[in-house]
Amino acid sequence: MTGLMLKSIRETRVLTLLLTAALALVMGLLTSVLPRLIEQASDALLQIGFAKAMISALLGIQIEDVITAEMLQGLVWVHPIVLAIIWTHVITFCTRTPAGEIDRGTIDLLLGWPVSRRQVYLADSGVLLASGLLMLLAGLGAHLLGSLGIDAENRPALGRSLLVLLNFLCLYISVGGVAYLVSSLSDRRGRAVAITLGVVMASFLLNFLAQLWEPARPLAFLSVLDYYRPARILRSGSIPTTDMLVLLGVGVTTWLAGGITMARRSICTV
Repeated sequence: MTGLMLKSIRETRVLTLLLTAALALVMGLLTSVLPRLIEQASDALLQIGFAKAMISALLGIQIEDVITAEMLQGLVWVHPIVLAIIWTHVITFCTRTPAGEIDRGTIDLLLGWPVSRRQVYLADSGVLLASGLLMLLAGLGAHLLGSLGIDAENRPALGRSLLVLLNFLCLYISVGGVAYLVSSLSDRRGRAVAITLGVVMASFLLNFLAQLWEPARPLAFLSVLDYYRPARILRSGSIPTTDMLVLLGVGVTTWLAGGITMARRSICTV
């Protein structure tokens, strides 16, 4: 198991470090521009219908009254670039095994180790979880450093930011479970990446449309982003227990299905 985990670390460390640095840089920069956005939040332009609708679509919540500082802080956690960095990591990581190994023709070497397929799957999953936590902690650290330039009354509270991070980790796990399931069913890594990417992009689009288009709202529950609402957490400070349980349920269910599929499927590199 230790050898398998070291193998996963060696194969993914460069990508993980690069994306971790990118996430920290982006979140730090986005947070540093918050003071200007907060100053403009009371401007009449930001309170008109169109601006409210666009910000509401990005945050994934309905804005009934004025746009507050807490809502704008939520933009850092749901910015498309931030989501893209996280999803790039999880999709790239999870499609390595077994789809990537089969595609390269090296699956026989991997399964030739004196370990079971389940152990291969567990070791890789453990490194994925540790890598995701590392990335999110780096992003949180950059966010907190960037927030030092914000007035104390508008600065995000550490406790609420940690709740957002936990919710984000649950989102990471849910997408990872889906990616592992797709990978376990695929013989080509490119196909696995395309399918998983299509799923998360459809989820993002559905969540965006649900805030702008009435017919899409009944379907919003199908999007994983419907259960990730940083602005709501930052505003209320409450633990999103239901949302996290749903995301963990999706992640664990698909992860288990992926593991069972990988353990039982017939793998052929010819």
